[in-house]
Amino acid sequence: MIRGGDASGLEAWLAAARASPLATIAWGIARDLAAVRAAITEVWSTSPVEGHTNRLKTIKRQMYVCAHYDLLRKRVLAAA
Repeated sequence: MIRGGDASGLEAWLAAARASPLATIAWGIARDLAAVRAAITEVWSTSPVEGHTNRLKTIKRQMYVCAHYDLLRKRVLAAA
C-alpha cells in the first residue's frame, strides 16, 4: 500500500489491524488518518530535511565539550 501510493485499502487494513496484536498501532494511525493518507498518496517527502537536521545535530553533539558558538559555526559551514 505504501510503496504503491494507493491508500484505498487503508480502512480495511485498519479494521484488520484492530483485531490483531497491531491494535495499538492501528489506533495511533486512526487518530490522524488524513495525515497518514496524505503520506501514502503524496509524492513529496521530508527525508532530505531530516537528513540535514540529523547531520547538524551530530556535529553539535560532537562539539558539546570543546567548542563555543564560533567554532561550532565554522565546523557546520565546513561540513556543508
